[in-house]
Amino acid sequence: MSIVTKLVDITTLPVDAIINAANERLLPGAGVSAAIHAAAGPELAEACERIGFCPTGEARITAAFSLPSRFVVHAVGPVWQGGDRGEDELLAKAVRAALLLAHMHRAESAALPAIATGIFGFPIDRAARIIVRAAREQLATGQCPPSLIIACFSDEARDAFEAALATDDAFEEAGAA
Repeated sequence: MSIVTKLVDITTLPVDAIINAANERLLPGAGVSAAIHAAAGPELAEACERIGFCPTGEARITAAFSLPSRFVVHAVGPVWQGGDRGEDELLAKAVRAALLLAHMHRAESAALPAIATGIFGFPIDRAARIIVRAAREQLATGQCPPSLIIACFSDEARDAFEAALATDDAFEEAGAA
C-alpha cells in the first residue's frame, strides 16, 4: 500500500480510478473538474447528468470514457467558509467515500487531486493534511485502492502534500492550520 505525490495532469494517469473534485450537481465546473470532463469527452457530462446530484461529503462513480482509466469517482468537497462549518470533516468524508467507492469497483490504483482547494477555496496546507489523513485511514481499513497517487497541479500543492505525508499523524486537530 502506498501514497505518492506527482506534479502531473491527473487526466494523463493510467490508473483504475481518477477522482474528480466535483460540485454537487456534477457539472463540469472549473479547474480539475473541467479538465477531467474535457479529456473524458461529452459522455462523462451525460453520465453525470443521469446521476443528477451528489451531496457534499459523498461520492458517485461513472465510466471514464476517453480517459486512460476505468472509472471517474466524483467526490464533492466543501466550499471553504472559514473553517468553522464542518469543512474539515466534510472534506475527509468525501475522500474516504471516493476511495471506498473505487475499492468497491475493484480499483487497484487511483489518482486523487487536491479536492476543494481550487474555486471552493479550501486552504491547500490544511486540505493536504486532511486528505492525507483520510487516505491513510482508508488504506488502513483495506477498503481502498492499494496504490494512490496524489496528483498535484502546482509546486505549492506538491510541497503541501509532501509535508503532510512526512508526518505520522497528518492532522491532529480539526482546527489546526
